[in-house]
Amino acid sequence: MRPSGRQPDEMRPILIETGVTRHAEGSCLIKCGDTHVLCTATVDERVPSWLKNTGLGWVTAEYGMLPRATHTRMRREAKDGQSGRTQEIQRLIGRALRAGVDRVALGERQITIDCDVIQADGGTRCASITGGWVALRLAVKKLMAAGVVLSDPLTDHIAAVSCGIYAGVPVLDLDYPEDSEAGVDGNFVVTGSGRLVEVQMSAEGSTFSHDQLSNLLDLTAKGAAELVAAQKAAVA
Repeated sequence: MRPSGRQPDEMRPILIETGVTRHAEGSCLIKCGDTHVLCTATVDERVPSWLKNTGLGWVTAEYGMLPRATHTRMRREAKDGQSGRTQEIQRLIGRALRAGVDRVALGERQITIDCDVIQADGGTRCASITGGWVALRLAVKKLMAAGVVLSDPLTDHIAAVSCGIYAGVPVLDLDYPEDSEAGVDGNFVVTGSGRLVEVQMSAEGSTFSHDQLSNLLDLTAKGAAELVAAQKAAVA
């Protein structure tokens, strides 16, 4: 039995509210159970220096957690500098989102996705990627409506979900009590067409078999389909 009472293949409730900030070109608040992340997209008509005069656009991301996003207060990273975990997660978000972008069609501009965790209960990086895509989609819609971008640079949906083995059972969408005790923990980034973008998988206390990995991939497909459906509803 999962601590939440969910079935092994049951996702937490998903809610995506768009237009939650006034100034960002695209924004949403994504809630995956008790994990809540504010995602905003900012369009900049410049690109990093190493991309100047290439005709290619860029999508990047920044990630952070508010001090009381967790059970105990964390120090603001602005005081001590970013942790290795934060840097790793924001690079993952950027890589994941770029997998669904035609950078030629985007043109020589940069879109920055800011992901700020308001409340954490496991799966913050997955929620950030899923919500980040929604913010990106909304920003791109504005660019296209203004005639700045002529063809849609987003080639597919990008969503992410966690899967793992908890108490010997493959389960979908781990919350914090499961994540902290899982024998195997993984994060899967998937396109709307079901192709894998990135897999982060590790044994946290026990190894796993080919059959168990296959089960986790099946769970991933189910979870990703639900997340993409939520994305579609949010940007419709």
